[in-house]
Amino acid sequence: MMKIKISRYESSSHGTFGHLIGPGIKLHVIELPWRDNRSNLSCIPPGEYHCTVVRSPRFGVVYHVKEVPGRSHVLIHAGNYAGDSTLGYRTHSHGCILPGRKRGRLGNQKAILCSKAALTSFMSALERQPFILTIEEVY
Repeated sequence: MMKIKISRYESSSHGTFGHLIGPGIKLHVIELPWRDNRSNLSCIPPGEYHCTVVRSPRFGVVYHVKEVPGRSHVLIHAGNYAGDSTLGYRTHSHGCILPGRKRGRLGNQKAILCSKAALTSFMSALERQPFILTIEEVY
């Protein structure tokens, strides 16, 4: 089975940024800040997860990150923001992983850019096959 790694390198109230690397693919990602694995408010814990393609009513064909402790419906889908909403930051994530071709700012908030294009590239590079995702923190 294919292996993909996310290396998280920065986290703040704007979100948690990382690099997603796998065969033929290298992208930026943004996730929510770590908030003790609280559903809808936190990124998922570091670890190893199986991912499979699903059809989401909201996001279309995306990857589902399976068997996350204490969580459900964790997806890899398009979006720009993953800030701490309890502090007034914008977010397109409720615990999901958002890929992008680059990172930058939208308004006054750090963000991931070109996310739809990045998701399309990701799905194409993996040919929609299942994979094992390893998430590590390298702060």
